[in-house]
Amino acid sequence: MAQEIFNFIIQTREAFIRLVNSLSVEELNQIPAGFNNNIIWNFGHIVVTTPALCYVRTGIWTDVSAIKYWNEFKKDSKPSRDINEEEIAELKALAISSIESIKEDYKKGIFNSVTPFATATYGADMNSFEEILVTTVGHDNMHLGYALAQRKLIIK
Repeated sequence: MAQEIFNFIIQTREAFIRLVNSLSVEELNQIPAGFNNNIIWNFGHIVVTTPALCYVRTGIWTDVSAIKYWNEFKKDSKPSRDINEEEIAELKALAISSIESIKEDYKKGIFNSVTPFATATYGADMNSFEEILVTTVGHDNMHLGYALAQRKLIIK
């Protein structure tokens, strides 16, 4: 079952990448009326959140500084500057490569014993790695939905 969940996460991220590719750097950085973030923030947020959930919140890593762009896109952050073309390209690469790395670590058994925790967004208890994966699916899709709504306000 985990393989199917990993596949769905990657498919969602590929859809998000197609959205990112369809917009200019300026459009990605634009904060639409009624929002406190932008499309690239939503994309960057999913990129940094999944490694944090999988490695940090489970007790495998002790420091979030291992996650590049953490401070830019962590929960409750807001865009503080424009993200440039090179950073966008790196985020797109990390969106897929981070999931591939997590999938490989899952196959190696790294996540067999996780420290349970509750998510701030959903308030749901995460008692197993598979529950973390399912939450990732919902989280990624929620932010893709926000980004699609933002695109409608940016592209008229």
